[in-house]
Amino acid sequence: MRKSIRLLLASGVTTAALVATALPAQAAAVTLKAGHLDVVDVAYEDGDLEIGVHDEENDVEYATDEVKLVVKRQAKVTVPDNPAFAFLGRPGVAEVWILPEIQNSELIWPGIAAEEIEAGVVAADSLTLRLQSVAGPGQLAIYTEDAVGQPTILADSGDGVPDAITLAAGDHTHANWAFDRSGDYRVTVQATGTLAATGQSVTSAPATLRLVVKA
Repeated sequence: MRKSIRLLLASGVTTAALVATALPAQAAAVTLKAGHLDVVDVAYEDGDLEIGVHDEENDVEYATDEVKLVVKRQAKVTVPDNPAFAFLGRPGVAEVWILPEIQNSELIWPGIAAEEIEAGVVAADSLTLRLQSVAGPGQLAIYTEDAVGQPTILADSGDGVPDAITLAAGDHTHANWAFDRSGDYRVTVQATGTLAATGQSVTSAPATLRLVVKA
């Protein structure tokens, strides 16, 4: 867990203690099915950008390979009968699984966060999050809806990737995550920014989320 290691470092625990308390290399993934989760949590530490998963309700941070995110059957809905939603499938007919922008306590409420990056660290307080790849039986679309229900697409593997999403340092946002087929997905993202002090570009290691969409 990312948070556990940070807390140990902050308290001055020795390297030997860290090794003794580290998770086993083959530890089973933690399964998360509901609640407020920053499924992409971008941080800047020791000169590097990092991406993890933050369980907001329990204030626990995980590396992306430590968790399995479950999209429950209850997330399955019909695509709105509006041509603007055709990127999800045939409006009013096709079915899609959506982790919603507006919180539903029965489902994962997926956030995208850069709250751990302080103002002034990156140029213009701006980062780019790239959806690098989506491996699975179907497509992933990430989008928001305005006050009258019209969508703004942030990323859509259906029309090709990578796609880029702009993040503001210190910010936290929510969007709809929509899958058009059930099954196992691997979603890989990567964050990039420019350090304000030096002009140096910094890029995180690719981080891959595992999501299981229930039929």
